[in-house]
Amino acid sequence: MTDGNFCSTCLDEIDLDEETEISNKRKNILIITISSFFLTLSILFEFIFLNFEFIFDNFIYSQIFAGFVVLISGFNIIIDGFKNLVRKKITIDLLMSTAAIGSFFIGHGGEGAAAMFLFFLVEYLEEYASDRSKKSITSLMKIAPETAIIKKNGLYEEMHTHDVLKGDIFQLKPGDSMPLDGVIVRGSSSINESSLTGESVPVFKKLGDEVFAGTVNLNGYLEVEVTKTSEQRLLAKIQNIIINARKEKSDIEKFVNRFAKFYTPSVILIAILVIIILPVFFQVPLYDSIYRGLTFLVISCPCALALSTPISIISALTSGAKNGILIKGGKYIEELNNINTFAFDKTGTLTEGILEVKDIISFDGISNDWLEIVAGLETLSEHPISKAIVREAKNRKVEPLNIVGFKSITGKGVSGEFKGQRYYLGNKKLFQELELVVPENTMAPFMQEGKTVVLFGNNKELIGMISLRDKVRDESRKVIDELKNRKIKSLIISGDNQKTVNAIQKNLGIDEIYYELKPDEKQNVIKNYVENGKGIVMVGDGVNDAPALATSNVGIAMGGIGSDISLETADIILMKDNLSDLITLLNISKKTSRNIKENIYLAITIKFLFLILTFFGYMNLWIALGFGDLGVTFIVILNAFRISFIRKFR
Repeated sequence: MTDGNFCSTCLDEIDLDEETEISNKRKNILIITISSFFLTLSILFEFIFLNFEFIFDNFIYSQIFAGFVVLISGFNIIIDGFKNLVRKKITIDLLMSTAAIGSFFIGHGGEGAAAMFLFFLVEYLEEYASDRSKKSITSLMKIAPETAIIKKNGLYEEMHTHDVLKGDIFQLKPGDSMPLDGVIVRGSSSINESSLTGESVPVFKKLGDEVFAGTVNLNGYLEVEVTKTSEQRLLAKIQNIIINARKEKSDIEKFVNRFAKFYTPSVILIAILVIIILPVFFQVPLYDSIYRGLTFLVISCPCALALSTPISIISALTSGAKNGILIKGGKYIEELNNINTFAFDKTGTLTEGILEVKDIISFDGISNDWLEIVAGLETLSEHPISKAIVREAKNRKVEPLNIVGFKSITGKGVSGEFKGQRYYLGNKKLFQELELVVPENTMAPFMQEGKTVVLFGNNKELIGMISLRDKVRDESRKVIDELKNRKIKSLIISGDNQKTVNAIQKNLGIDEIYYELKPDEKQNVIKNYVENGKGIVMVGDGVNDAPALATSNVGIAMGGIGSDISLETADIILMKDNLSDLITLLNISKKTSRNIKENIYLAITIKFLFLILTFFGYMNLWIALGFGDLGVTFIVILNAFRISFIRKFR
């Protein structure tokens, strides 16, 4: 199953036909090779073979070979340029075609050929840069097989994933890739989820656990019930996010694109004016003025300027994806530079959302033997508090006793019998109903620290007390400290009670807290910040925080894996469920913004300088092309690639 072919239909949907791409790449390399050969011959005949004369003089041979270069490397460029002109669109292709063809009429065909060849080379480099991000999508498409082994009436048959329905059961052997999302109904195994989360440590999955398409079953036999079809699976949603992100333009990118539409026709008009003005007002020979006008066209080619933003955004999106950060568009990278406040949900964001036992206290001050009874009671319950106590018992190597007559008392606790004695475990309300004196003074300090207190006893006396607290993420303090260093304010916006939120605030050094809020009230807090012009990010688990995520300037969801609402509502998803990725994200945003500005300033400064030199006759087509156009464009591309090497914050 894992070695089969992958769905060509799916690949076609996102226009990533590998065979076509390879064919185009080979064709382009062939064009570059042949054009390089003829361009070399043109240069040799014009500058090196000074005494070679056969039928024609050297200049004619040079122009012929230059013509071959223009026809081979510039054929599609010239056709596209004049096609768009017929449609009343003046493009960069027309600008370069005019400069290259015009150079032959003034005896500088070699320079015009070099201009066309280098322009083709620049476009090839642009395509290569874009393909780097496409390849990440192609590889993502291929990590999930296109077929699944489905269980039907006790027998197994191979089916295409498009034909598999919710509720069908497929089998997985060790080493198989997961074809669809589902829930384990038989078996257990370690699952490699690195394709989705980037986390190299396998995750142990057992009966009832969710598994996701594209992950790998390492060592156990599994049967999985399908919960999402091939179009609904998490992997497909991630693919769509990446594809749409490449289409989503930032404000600065939109401005550059609008500017380029007016820029190209303006340049052609100015070049014509240069050709007219120089002979009339400065007594420059017509031949020289035409040459300067053509040089002006080449220098003014806006390749570097047009590339300055999109190439940096693509590199930023790719860098984010490498670090397990899915960004839905360039505008969110740009928006992060205007943020001065981060709002956090508490449970599952600043904390792991998993309760852990903090204190076990015996009221007789002597023995903890009663933990065996508590473990026996909690083994029979599915409540989060019960799971935390059972985990603690295992850590302490406490064996749960066999409890009979188990009862769950809604909203209060549990009870059960051991050796004819009924025991109770629950909140103070449960023991108040048993008419026992609850030790309020003993419980108070623990509750003020934001801990949940559970009492244990029988119908005659209280025996002990257990306190629990949601575990704060290891990286939370470091992240909050780093935000403070960057002068960014931090908030907690939580539905939890005041004491619990206060405890987290004190522990992490949060600037401001909001507590006991419903989802719509969380949204109102965020809305107030946005309306007052304070850029705010909301970081949540993507479920009950959905309204706040949608209202904030940038919504960031923790742990996107397994959460549909986070993929739909948030602007950015931290797939690794690691809060430190927030700082990595800020670093990507900051570097991208700086990178774009560097690219734009560099392109404008060099071109402006070269245009002045051209006007006064201190520039030729070779230098204009090698430095003013190709050189700047190449630097812009290399500069943008630097974003891909941003290190993960630790």
